[in-house]
Amino acid sequence: MTDLNAKPEIDFPEGPAPEQLEIVDIVEGDGAEALAGATVDVHYLGVEYESGDEFDSSWSRGQTINFPLRSLIAGWQQGIPGMKVGGRRKLVVPPHLAYGPAGSGHRLSGQTLIFIIDLRGVS
Repeated sequence: MTDLNAKPEIDFPEGPAPEQLEIVDIVEGDGAEALAGATVDVHYLGVEYESGDEFDSSWSRGQTINFPLRSLIAGWQQGIPGMKVGGRRKLVVPPHLAYGPAGSGHRLSGQTLIFIIDLRGVS
């Protein structure tokens, strides 16, 4: 059973990084559905696909974070709509839907990223 009150753990992926966005529901929520353009309240964990190194986590800060979807990376804009409050989803985001190709200026450019996202609220 998945404990949605605990920081998630990510199993180290096998094989090459995917070239397209992968969306996997770990827990399906039963609350309000996130729509494109919504503002979402989430807990999340992000790791690099190749190394498994954590690069960001709202869990580490001890509080959820509220974002308008339109201000987030394309992988989140495409991967969160359809998710329901109370759910936990894994997104595997290739570079072109994250921070662009290597050399784009962001420290994560060129990286495939894995996020575990818990949807806590939508507005």
